[in-house]
Amino acid sequence: MKNAMAGISLGIALTAGAPGAQAALAVGTTAPDFTVQAALAGKTFDFSMSRALQKGPVVLYFYPAAFTQGCTVEAHTFAEAIADYKALGATVIGLSADDIDTLKDFSTGPCGSKFAVGADPGGKVIRAYDAGMGAQSERATRISYVISPEGRIIYEYTAMEPDDHVNNTLKAVREWRAGQAGK
Repeated sequence: MKNAMAGISLGIALTAGAPGAQAALAVGTTAPDFTVQAALAGKTFDFSMSRALQKGPVVLYFYPAAFTQGCTVEAHTFAEAIADYKALGATVIGLSADDIDTLKDFSTGPCGSKFAVGADPGGKVIRAYDAGMGAQSERATRISYVISPEGRIIYEYTAMEPDDHVNNTLKAVREWRAGQAGK
């Protein structure tokens, strides 16, 4: 019985986004390059990480599924802050295992046609970034990365609650930008 309760507690901790529940890529790691089909304002295009990094830092956030409650809140929050990211020279892209047709609608709805969302239905990019949801490694958990133009991960945040992803990644981009000003 004690082991069964421990398993239940662990399961609750994992779904609650407890620290250490997700193995993320470490700060300083080279971010895997990728190209995915993406949607912005209902239109599809090929999003290339390497091309985006040529313009400045990239905020890459993974989320479980379009149009679910938490993912809708998170997308809307990113959309509201997009001017702040752009002012810092940062590109924002959300990525999930959803198909591109779903993401075309998501990009115009919760994303407000303000940033791209990428389709990774096979979970290849999700796995490359250690962003898989436990045993369902092709489905993303909620994790955000900030990647420098040099292709290095400079910040990582994992939490199933969508509340702090925007504030934390904006802070990381601001700190990176401030560090660049001193160079």
